[in-house]
Amino acid sequence: MRKIRYSKDADAILVELSDKPIDYAEESGQIIIHFSKEGEPVLLEILDAREFLLNSLSSLVREKEVSLP
Repeated sequence: MRKIRYSKDADAILVELSDKPIDYAEESGQIIIHFSKEGEPVLLEILDAREFLLNSLSSLVREKEVSLP
């Protein structure tokens, strides 16, 4: 079950990787990864999605490597 949604109100991209219950989350910059009790990634949140996508696309056009925080 993989779903990708965009929340306009929160300006976040939500990528569901699993339907397992979320136990905890870790945040690094614009990205929050939610994990199951077993440590498997369940949900990926990309915050400030518009800025993230524009920066990523600009880097691709300029042929530069994109590094995530």
